[in-house]
Amino acid sequence: QVQLEESGGDSVQAGGSLKLSCAASGYTYRTRCTAWFRQIQGKEREGVAAAYLGGGSRYYAESVKDRFTVREDSVNNILYLQMNDLKPDDTGMYYCAAYSGGGACWNSRGLRDSTFTDWGQGTQVTVSS
Repeated sequence: QVQLEESGGDSVQAGGSLKLSCAASGYTYRTRCTAWFRQIQGKEREGVAAAYLGGGSRYYAESVKDRFTVREDSVNNILYLQMNDLKPDDTGMYYCAAYSGGGACWNSRGLRDSTFTDWGQGTQVTVSS
């Protein structure tokens, strides 16, 4: 089982930036990718960004493209989410997740939270106008 711990959530004003971190341990040979999801109040959990381990492909939701960047520190097993030009609509709980299995991490319809096998506890991001 992969253990994940998020940090970096905070309260910022619109237009500001935050960098979230996800420290991972317990990767196995089956662990293929890690991802960021967010839960906005009143909405379904949304897949925001994802990366195949080892510098592979990246995925970004349309709502965050050109504003968010996912980066992997493969030496220390940390996944970062750099969030720029934050908007009040970005407010929510952000979760890190990992997928260990033989299938694809995402498809043309995006990220599905049911794909991911391990989850962190989340870190809160609040953006005020």
